Amino acid sequence: MKRLMTAAFVAALGTGAQAEDVTLQLKWVTQAQFAGYYVAQAKGFYEEEGLNVTILPGGPDIAPTQVIAGGGADVMVDWMPAALAAREKGLPLVNIAQPFASSGMMLTCLAETGIKTPADFADKTLGVWFFGNEYPFLSWMATLGLATDGSPGGVTVLKQGFNVDPLLQKQAACISTMTYNEYWQVIDAGITPEQLVTFKYEDQGVATLEDGLYVLEDRLADPAFAETMVKFVRASMKGWKYAEANSDEAAMIVLENDQTGAQTENHQKRMMGEIAKLTAGSNGALDVAAAERTVATLLAGGSDPVITKAPEGAWTSAITDAALAN
Repeated sequence: MKRLMTAAFVAALGTGAQAEDVTLQLKWVTQAQFAGYYVAQAKGFYEEEGLNVTILPGGPDIAPTQVIAGGGADVMVDWMPAALAAREKGLPLVNIAQPFASSGMMLTCLAETGIKTPADFADKTLGVWFFGNEYPFLSWMATLGLATDGSPGGVTVLKQGFNVDPLLQKQAACISTMTYNEYWQVIDAGITPEQLVTFKYEDQGVATLEDGLYVLEDRLADPAFAETMVKFVRASMKGWKYAEANSDEAAMIVLENDQTGAQTENHQKRMMGEIAKLTAGSNGALDVAAAERTVATLLAGGSDPVITKAPEGAWTSAITDAALAN
């Protein structure tokens, strides 16, 4: 790493260039979900591109869209439903890269509730995250024809905190979980996989794109900023591919960056193993068909859709095209 940094420093001296500052706002707290960025930073991949990257953790009180709107970040990690909802409300976010090829979101249910298929959700209480994560769920319920207001024949929505207590305490028949995080918290609490029934959004055909990289549209009009984003995406994807191939090392790099001390080695290594399945096969380029599926899912929101019309200009391949060309 020292040799890499020295080489980058010498290269910068040779061109008279100064490192370009980039601030990245994460969707959530420091964890293996964002390993590619921490790896790119630790391995000197950003320095090789002449970048000085600051990574800002997220959390329950931090909305990436608000941070980038206020100028607190140059680029952010967010789910496409939240980004498209914000775009329709006037914040011109553009997806410039999509490191995650697959969705990790699912509903995890107690088998004892009798739920075997999505049709069995009727008249049950389902735990749902809000803060932008509710959009895929609400669209899914609309496609199933299930009201979410607690009326007979519909579902009752429990606004879920960022834990699995509603399932453990049987306050909800199902809760929202990610394949790489909360599902394993349920298992660690002593519930066996045989006592659970899971429904992956990916398997149900209602998955929406997660953890893409977004910037403000007007900034992309600046060629210098666009070139900086090309460098950032190229280095970040190098970090992601390294993390996939070296998952335990990547997990340890994440732990070194966890200022809270809340994460554990076992949990992060397991999380990284699951995250690698979601980034597998991605070179950072957005799959337009997957983006259009996301839009179609969100438009199918019945009387209260997440977005009311198909977006225009909500993603671009210009950055990844340039990043992959070099």
